[in-house]
Amino acid sequence: MAGPRTLEPEQWELWHTWMQAHRLLSRELDRDLQRGYGISKAEFSVLVTLHQSPDGPMRVGELAESLDWEKSRVAHQLTRMENRELVERTDNESNGRRSGISLTAKGRSAAKNAILGHADNIRRYFFEALTPDQAAAIHAWSRQTVDRIEPDNGTSTSGIATK
Repeated sequence: MAGPRTLEPEQWELWHTWMQAHRLLSRELDRDLQRGYGISKAEFSVLVTLHQSPDGPMRVGELAESLDWEKSRVAHQLTRMENRELVERTDNESNGRRSGISLTAKGRSAAKNAILGHADNIRRYFFEALTPDQAAAIHAWSRQTVDRIEPDNGTSTSGIATK
């Protein structure tokens, strides 16, 4: 069995540059969400997930699974968002337990506005700098990486719609 191998200097350079680009892109997109819409990246993730839910309210466990977060993290995030009147918890009529999370009117409006603004920023920071060939290469490599790391995922990445 062969032992671990190091990278060539040009591979290290590519890796570091790619990681720096990813950090900077994420930072700018996060800052723009905060500045433009007063929401964090975590809040945006919750808003978008609830906004896209075809079946209406989601259970905390479903939301946690969809976001790939721990249930405790989701619960804390939802408490903060409930205090800001972005989401509301719904009670189960049969047993009175809180069983669902849905967007409030304020949350739905915040989601729609932030989705459009975020898309514009993604276009500005990412897509405007790419040629069609570069975009195709990044897409192919990204799909290959996802499939290699999560081969049973089987989910397709669809776009975010504002309904």
